[in-house]
Amino acid sequence: MRKIILPVLAAFVALTMVISSCKKSGSSGSKKTGAAYNAKRPGSLQVSNKVKPTPGPGLVHIEGGTFVMGGSNIDDIGFDYAAPKRRVTVATFYMDETEVANVDWLEYLNWIREVPQDPRWYYEALPDTLVWRSPLAYNEPYVNNYLRHPAYQDYPVVGVTWEQAVAYSDWRTNVVNENLLRNKGVLSDWKSYSAAKSGVTGKGAPKAGAAKVSTDPFNLDMYLNGQYDDKGKGAPKVLNPTGNAPAAGGKKAGAEQRFAKIEDGVFTPGRYRLPTEAEWEYAALALIGTANNNIVNNSKIYPWDGLGIRSANKNTRGLIYANFKRGAGDNMGVAGYLNDGADITAPVNAYMPNDFGLYNMAGNVSEWVLDTYRQMSFDKVEDFSPFRGNDFENNQYDTNGKIETLGKSNVPIKVNATSGKKDSYAAQASKYGNVTELSPSTPDAIDTTKMPMLKPTFSADQRGALDQQNLDLYGKITLVNDRSKVYKGGSWNDRAYWLNPGTRRYLDQGEASSEIGFRCAMSSVGDPQINKKSTPQFKQPKSRVGFRGK
Repeated sequence: MRKIILPVLAAFVALTMVISSCKKSGSSGSKKTGAAYNAKRPGSLQVSNKVKPTPGPGLVHIEGGTFVMGGSNIDDIGFDYAAPKRRVTVATFYMDETEVANVDWLEYLNWIREVPQDPRWYYEALPDTLVWRSPLAYNEPYVNNYLRHPAYQDYPVVGVTWEQAVAYSDWRTNVVNENLLRNKGVLSDWKSYSAAKSGVTGKGAPKAGAAKVSTDPFNLDMYLNGQYDDKGKGAPKVLNPTGNAPAAGGKKAGAEQRFAKIEDGVFTPGRYRLPTEAEWEYAALALIGTANNNIVNNSKIYPWDGLGIRSANKNTRGLIYANFKRGAGDNMGVAGYLNDGADITAPVNAYMPNDFGLYNMAGNVSEWVLDTYRQMSFDKVEDFSPFRGNDFENNQYDTNGKIETLGKSNVPIKVNATSGKKDSYAAQASKYGNVTELSPSTPDAIDTTKMPMLKPTFSADQRGALDQQNLDLYGKITLVNDRSKVYKGGSWNDRAYWLNPGTRRYLDQGEASSEIGFRCAMSSVGDPQINKKSTPQFKQPKSRVGFRGK
């Protein structure tokens, strides 16, 4: 009897394990409704693997944290109280390892000339190389050579305005994401694109019935709005809305290609932009090198450790840590021993990086940041991700819900935001369809005649660029207005004081200088911790959506 019971018991245990494993595999679905994800039926949510996408090339991941903004600035030589100390928190983000170089800007110009072939955009994207001219100096050779000569290709681009730097950042977003989509097959590959762009016929031309290949300049906003009609072989698939009926062309249900969405995780985690002033200062200080167990052991005056500007190491003793001006008439030292190795700017990867791995966060060129300049900004500032200069904008849509664009560029036209919350359906009917029936989510109407205090009001920028400015005194005792943008870091032609990350200056957003360049940043997504294994952690359950359902 015992011999019979044991096999039966073993079979029962095995069956129980199978059932339990089925339940476990069936758990790849909604924890709230029990419906399976990624099922081949209408109404099933298509959920991608939970991923932390890699950013574009050249970016360094900067783990955020708290720091005293302005705290590294120990002097106030202008007595203008422009950088008061206040503790803030910076969210985790990405930043360019180096400043944007001349060769990077030439790539931008070449793309404008070859793809949209827009002569006005090309001309207005040209840096102002006349910034090198000075009535009392012979810098004329730099006017023609600095941007284009191969000897300067890895030197930081200068003569660019804040407005040009912002436009470059937007362009870089589009180009990087286009490369990602074409390399993954979400868009047609580069070979098909080149054939369509050149108008190849006969051998090498796209086959009849092949997927459409768009040759318009790629724009991420246009693509996400379904206006870039190009679906490659690797594009995500969508279930045929007719269920199990054959799709058009005899394809099986579920075989139709669709546009990729943000939910697919195939794009860069954010968009390229200028760093905010808080991000830039935090990244320049790189206090991660002096922190341990949530304690910052010592502060910094410069992006490197110590109080001086010269190396104390045996092999490099006496060498200057950055490219700046030691004193009147001394830009590079004595012949035969040029201690900073540069007369004007230096290559973007010159000198030692700071503890975040960023080069030239002091000296070489000052760098534009995103903020609008104001004094005493501690009185109106958020303590998380502080930024001054918000000017919220939306894409402009036509009556069919299509984004309107600027000329040949395929860049969306922007309009000022007019609402502080999501518009009503009636306001967006042109985009989603002019349907008049109510839905279960239609909000109750507000009678503002009886309760005028509930009448919607919105200031798109109450704590940013539109805060107080005295235009009566502009040009007399102040040059600060809404166009005044901050730049930081010190340049090849500045004294050591300006190498301090807490110092700040400003210039009109349409002006340029031979001493100002820039680098890009990008917001991060998901967990702010970069290296979780280096610190103690609570045990976390597995992600609910990090899987592919059946």
